Amino acid sequence: MTDLSVPGRRPRRWRDVGPWTWDADPTVRGRGRSERRDVSIFRPRVDPVWRHVDLLLLLSAAGISALGALMVLSSTRGTDPDSYDVSYLQRQLVFIGIGVACMVLVASVDYRRLRDRGWLGYLLTVLLLVLVLSPLGTERSGTQAWFQIGAFQLQPAELAKLGVVVAMSAVLASRDLPLQARWVGVALGVLAIPMGLILAQPDVGTALVFVGIAIGILLVAGVEIRHLVVIVAVGILAVVWVLNSQMLEDYQRARLTTFLDQGSGDDGDGYNLDQAMIAVGSGGPDGRGLFNGTQTRLGIVPEQHTDFIFTALGEELGFAGSATMLGLFFVLCWRTWRTAQLARDRFGMLLCVGVLSMLVFQVFQNVGMTLGIMPITGIPLPFMSYGGSSTLTAWIAVGLVLNVHMRRFRSTASS
Repeated sequence: MTDLSVPGRRPRRWRDVGPWTWDADPTVRGRGRSERRDVSIFRPRVDPVWRHVDLLLLLSAAGISALGALMVLSSTRGTDPDSYDVSYLQRQLVFIGIGVACMVLVASVDYRRLRDRGWLGYLLTVLLLVLVLSPLGTERSGTQAWFQIGAFQLQPAELAKLGVVVAMSAVLASRDLPLQARWVGVALGVLAIPMGLILAQPDVGTALVFVGIAIGILLVAGVEIRHLVVIVAVGILAVVWVLNSQMLEDYQRARLTTFLDQGSGDDGDGYNLDQAMIAVGSGGPDGRGLFNGTQTRLGIVPEQHTDFIFTALGEELGFAGSATMLGLFFVLCWRTWRTAQLARDRFGMLLCVGVLSMLVFQVFQNVGMTLGIMPITGIPLPFMSYGGSSTLTAWIAVGLVLNVHMRRFRSTASS
């Protein structure tokens, strides 16, 4: 360590001065070297990890959020052209602002601390999932999955996605390849607890997102094919059991199976799907124009600002707008995958893979259900759908990826 008590002595490395860096007084530039040393000063330095922020990742997430806020306004503004309802837009902008603040906070703390302390977040989300099933929770559309906090609602299942990503990554990060069956079992046990609580709400759609996250992490972590086959088989049997059990109401079961018998629900269970497909199909290449979509302006598509937000985009901005959104998601997923490849350690890699699996599954499922190729599950479209919990979760996920990307050059010793 350089002795900083010697007047004018320049430290050899920036680490020698901790949060301060040496510089010469600019008023004496051009004088002799010895004289410049006598007036050397210390100035606060910026943490170098922030120099490695992935701007493409940030810009793609911001672009999707901006497009989503525009579609939220379009689908909730009402039919009066002279009097717009902007309350939903205002709340969505507040959600985005809180999400961005949480993203910065998450990116500021070295992600490697989550290996030992991330279990606290996991246990907290499990506790919230237990409490939401109690009288403290709020039921909506037959599902008890929210806490009512003033004018806002919190859905613990959204935050539990990130808790599972962190916990499974911590379990599998330090295990030798190929993964032994016992560690696969431990990872699935971490997954099973929140999944079981979510199915008890019941919310089959969100539970399926956890399956997508688990498969993505296990594949990259090095699970053996025979173990994966068993997991998939058990998952299929579990889905069949849920669909044929008394856990779901008849209308919930019908929503999940309507896409298999399209055209039979003009006045019943297939109404949402029919109207969604009409809205997307009527957009054409360029769309009907912003705020000019018939299905959107008249509010014909149910839950359009949340589950079916893609239909507003398809009707008003057409194929061009839909392709733009999907292109931004492609950039977001590409940068997440690249960060996983560049990660300093396996834990960082698995964190990114878990986030990537969550995003890819939700985008495919949400867009697919509006096109009639996937069951109607009520899964929100990340960054696009109206809702505080989903928006907050999406931005925190971006913060985790940024965290790994920013610290890809920093060793454990220097962190």
